[in-house]
Amino acid sequence: MAINKPRVLVTLDSMRYPNTGLYHFGKSLGKALAKENTGFNLTYFLHKSVTEFDADAAIHRTYLQKHHKFFFYNNKGIDLFHFTDQFSRLKPKKVRSKYKKILTIHDINQVHENVGKEKLNLYLKKLGERINSSNKIVTISNFAANDVLTYFPHIANRLTVIHNGADKLILKQGHQPAYFPQKPFLFTIGIVAAKKNFHVLPALLANNDFELVISGIKTPYEEKIIEEAKKHGVENRVKITGPISDDDRAWYYKNCEAFVFPSIAEGFGLPVIEAMHFGKPVFVSTRTSLPEIAGDYAYYFDDFEPAEMQNVFNVGLEDFHKNSPSDKIIAHAETFNWDETAKRYLELYQEVLKGR
Repeated sequence: MAINKPRVLVTLDSMRYPNTGLYHFGKSLGKALAKENTGFNLTYFLHKSVTEFDADAAIHRTYLQKHHKFFFYNNKGIDLFHFTDQFSRLKPKKVRSKYKKILTIHDINQVHENVGKEKLNLYLKKLGERINSSNKIVTISNFAANDVLTYFPHIANRLTVIHNGADKLILKQGHQPAYFPQKPFLFTIGIVAAKKNFHVLPALLANNDFELVISGIKTPYEEKIIEEAKKHGVENRVKITGPISDDDRAWYYKNCEAFVFPSIAEGFGLPVIEAMHFGKPVFVSTRTSLPEIAGDYAYYFDDFEPAEMQNVFNVGLEDFHKNSPSDKIIAHAETFNWDETAKRYLELYQEVLKGR
């Protein structure tokens, strides 16, 4: 006799915005859940533009509608809802309380940014509504967990940490990127916004002949990066490409002299591990989750003054070339595995459905 598997709805509607961290998170987690799943009937809640899962017949799909902002009819008999980011268009409180709910929080980095007291309080209020409507809370780093508990200490017994995996990109033989650097280059990637702190990077081009390639969705913050590049007389060696393909991303990771990531607000920091998969020297800030994720396998900017950054960079490159730690860096990257992340979530689904 066939056994009816519990039905789980996984919200991946934030994938509607390509070239973002949530897009890559949703794509990788969604594929890994489908690969590792044996005990559940999975339905993915998607924006209609997302086609990543169309070829997988085992995955049921339902699509975001305008009315989901106000109500959700559970006509598919979903037993458990997994809200995979804290601001999915489908809100936990719009789902009746008799159904089980898991909420993944990527970060509350607004508490580390200068957003203003009123804006921060409104953000925390909205987040609190989602937290209080959920049975279990997941954060993607211990740093994010500590942030959450600072503002919501009452959920300590409902909170668990599940680290993200990280994609191991494969460089296609013969691929050439849309922008081909003319010199040895440093690489970074992410939305070109103030929280990524990219404007401190042109200082690293002093007293060398490197280029700096910055890839990601552009914002007006780009002007500040160029302004800083002009101050250091290196504007002709700074290239801001805009969004790039996965193949270009792999090419830049593979061929860069170093990956540089001075972000001041990260819930995890996927690009750091992606670069480490290629055994590259990685330079990151000491802010938020980055020391937890990069561990002893990166070089750290504790200060963003040009002279201090240049010193860390020069000493770090010298150490890298002297000690050749690429194998150790790659081994560290491989500890962040999407299949293992998916298994952890599937175990949590079972735990929540059993009422533990």
